[in-house]
Amino acid sequence: MLDLKAVKKAHARVSEVIHRTPFSYAPILSSISGYEVYLKKENLQRTGAFKLRGAFNKIATLVEKGDRDGVVAASAGNHAQGVAFAAKHFGICATIVMPDFTPLTKVTGVKELGAKVILHGANYDEAYAYAKSYTKEQGKSFVHPFEDEAVIAGQGTVALEMLQDIPDLDAIIVPVGGGGLISGMAVATKSLNADVKVIAVASAGAPAMKQSYDEGKAIDSINVRTIADGIAVRDTSSVTLEYISKFVDEFDLVSEGEIANAVLFLLEKQKLLVEGAGAVGVASLLHNKLNLPKDSKVGIVLSGGNIDVTMLSLIIEKGLVKSARKMKLIVTLIDKPGSLQAFTQILIDIGANIVQIGYDRTSTDLEFGDAHVTVALETKGEEHQNQIRQALSGGGFAFKEEH
Repeated sequence: MLDLKAVKKAHARVSEVIHRTPFSYAPILSSISGYEVYLKKENLQRTGAFKLRGAFNKIATLVEKGDRDGVVAASAGNHAQGVAFAAKHFGICATIVMPDFTPLTKVTGVKELGAKVILHGANYDEAYAYAKSYTKEQGKSFVHPFEDEAVIAGQGTVALEMLQDIPDLDAIIVPVGGGGLISGMAVATKSLNADVKVIAVASAGAPAMKQSYDEGKAIDSINVRTIADGIAVRDTSSVTLEYISKFVDEFDLVSEGEIANAVLFLLEKQKLLVEGAGAVGVASLLHNKLNLPKDSKVGIVLSGGNIDVTMLSLIIEKGLVKSARKMKLIVTLIDKPGSLQAFTQILIDIGANIVQIGYDRTSTDLEFGDAHVTVALETKGEEHQNQIRQALSGGGFAFKEEH
């Protein structure tokens, strides 16, 4: 298996191009959680994510061996940019296979780094299969996003820097998709200080690695569905599972709402734009998933910041609902003059601001003489929302909530 020596060699290579990203104290998170929290801001890395480290180390090792025939990768995100950047640095050809429906901004970003882009397949798995066959046909080298020791060693350099900056950490919290980042970081961490807990966090919408960790064998998901697209991995890698099983002390899952809440928290309170995958560690902290003594010194990896604008809008919306700052209701009214006014008067009296409203009296699922009002409200927390529920019930209004 990989060892600390390989990670240190990787760090010597990648230090040529990467930013040594800040690893800084987070006072608000510390106050909320009772831990001493530090954030490793790989969202500020060149190309916007940690993936550059592994891709650069892999391509550097190929060049050191005299292999300059070009590289191929399959990715619709951060790995694509990391491979393209590294290949451009070494003056070799890079071909990135991306699914057909990859957003134009991502395709353009990879092309701007000098890589050739091939659009193929309806999803990542189809793009990956084509990339592997293309690699063989063209006689090039394939750069896997996580099933590669040189890539894993490059990702492990994140932990090396964290423990150089703060040697007395009690725990590190790492996002998990395919498992390359946590595999490399766990090797480095346990080699430097076996007492540091390594905690994995994944999305509940992509639970394959968590299930595999619990069962001690590789288990694949039928499908994945998560706003944390950077860790939306369907199938479990037996390569990274071996590292995770050996070195990871705790494995937690966070929900979509919890991820959205963490993205919104980081944007508002830390002034950091972090993608869903990069925010899962903070989500685990905010929602009390961690099994650590209070006052523990905790380092959290913000793994990336490359988030699509439309996805950001969706995440903010979900985050506002999860943090009880927005409430969506469907209210049944008697369809007669004054009903809507009586309803809105309750909202006025209790200080709930209407941001969106619709009135429906024609749906076939309505009883004769009824109407539905759909309304979105700005609210001031869970207590305020409970007051709204009580006031509507007390006023005789039937309603249900949308989440």
